Amino acid sequence: MTDEARPRKPSPPSGRAFGGAALRRAAMRTWVLRVGSSILIWTAIMQLTSVWQPRLPKSWPAAACFDNRGAVAASSGVPNATTNLSVLGDEEHALSGSLSSPPALLPRRIYKSNGYLKVSCNGGLNQMRAAICDMVTIARYLNLTLVIPELDKTSFWADPSDFGDIFNVNHFINSLRNEVKIVKTLPSKFDKKMQTEPFSMPPVSWSSEKYYLKQILPLIRKHKVIHFNRTDARLANNGLPVRLQKLRCRVNYESLRFTPEIESLGNKLISILHKSGFFVVLHLRYEMDMLSFSGCTHGCSDKETEELTRMRYAYPWWKEKEIISEKKRLEGLCPLTPEETTLVLRALGFTRDTLMYIASGEIYGGEKRMAALRASYPKIVRKEMLLSAEELRPFHNHSTQMAALDYLVSVASDVFIPTYDGNMAKVVEGHRRYTGFRRTIVLDRRELVELLDRLQDGKLSWDQFSTAVKEVHKNRMGQPTLRTVIPGRPKEEDYFYANPQECTGPYRSLSVESRGLDM
Repeated sequence: MTDEARPRKPSPPSGRAFGGAALRRAAMRTWVLRVGSSILIWTAIMQLTSVWQPRLPKSWPAAACFDNRGAVAASSGVPNATTNLSVLGDEEHALSGSLSSPPALLPRRIYKSNGYLKVSCNGGLNQMRAAICDMVTIARYLNLTLVIPELDKTSFWADPSDFGDIFNVNHFINSLRNEVKIVKTLPSKFDKKMQTEPFSMPPVSWSSEKYYLKQILPLIRKHKVIHFNRTDARLANNGLPVRLQKLRCRVNYESLRFTPEIESLGNKLISILHKSGFFVVLHLRYEMDMLSFSGCTHGCSDKETEELTRMRYAYPWWKEKEIISEKKRLEGLCPLTPEETTLVLRALGFTRDTLMYIASGEIYGGEKRMAALRASYPKIVRKEMLLSAEELRPFHNHSTQMAALDYLVSVASDVFIPTYDGNMAKVVEGHRRYTGFRRTIVLDRRELVELLDRLQDGKLSWDQFSTAVKEVHKNRMGQPTLRTVIPGRPKEEDYFYANPQECTGPYRSLSVESRGLDM
């Protein structure tokens, strides 16, 4: 048999070829296992994070922006390095979590406290509100521990309410725990004298942060506890670092919530008013104390003028005694009377069927002084007309709590019109700017009294008067604007809490309902 005819055994595969195939199969199995494991691990992680996540505050003023309707849009960022306000000592200050996380308890800021700050606020609700924001900011800047503020109980209003009767204490403490430690009382380690009689002083008005760093901090380090016995306007309007200004906003708009009882009743008022549609809040600042202390008696009888003057002299802490009423009025320093307010509202275009909510205390002169306003606007209401006596009973003899109800309604209204630029008018104006530049008509009283007098003297027709009033106020509707800065004259420049421009994001031309000037 020849070699060609002899059958041949198949040749076995070479060792090199066999080994290469086995390695490829092993590598493929390893890759499949890794991919499968990764998918399982990520699936497990996603399941866990859907159940539990660290949480951030509902919103962050520094990142707030506004949509075209003036509503607050979703927060679009987290605090960056500039949020760290400390200028003293080492600290641990960080936020963890996800932007999509629901709100929860913030991580506590860890820092070495330089001492305790006690404060006694003075004035009415909104003067104290602004002061509390300043005191938190100062405590944060100096690395202090803040004791829950004491509220004014001795002023004209004589309201016995404590902080916890007006504001939600636990929310106040917890919402700021990543900024400053706040305690309800001084620790027991301090002796009784230091608790009741700490080193007490009023800080210098309209001071910058440098004043507190250079003048106040050494005193705190020496005494361990310091008491500010006056808190109104103790921090400058302008020239402060933006991070401090944003903290003032955060305290005001995020941390200072009213008690659940006040919030609930305020929301009920707002709901009742909204059911009727469009409504205006008129902050008619024509109460006895305002007229007495301002010396504004235009339209009052001789008997009323004498009564208001006696009251002013009865309060020794009120320094300005001799006041020329008409001079102040012509300078625009008096609240408009109810009669003057009626003419201005008509000139601005508010029609007879406009629902008007009066936010104020008892009007001096009673229904007699309200007659002209009611004749032109019969749909005038007050909280006492919308709520039952039983609902309001817990608030009687607590003017500050009653003012809190008016505050909530004022912020939520379609239009807010104050007849005097007091603390409530300014703070509400700023709150409405912060929530989307909602329409606030800031009356130019100096121009108005001149126009009103010319109308009364027959020097202007009604149409001329109405046109002039609208022209004066076309740029005083709460639009985005920069604060006026007057170096060396802080009392005369624009108030921070009326226009917290550092906290309102980029200025935009927001669309506002056409109702108001041309109703």
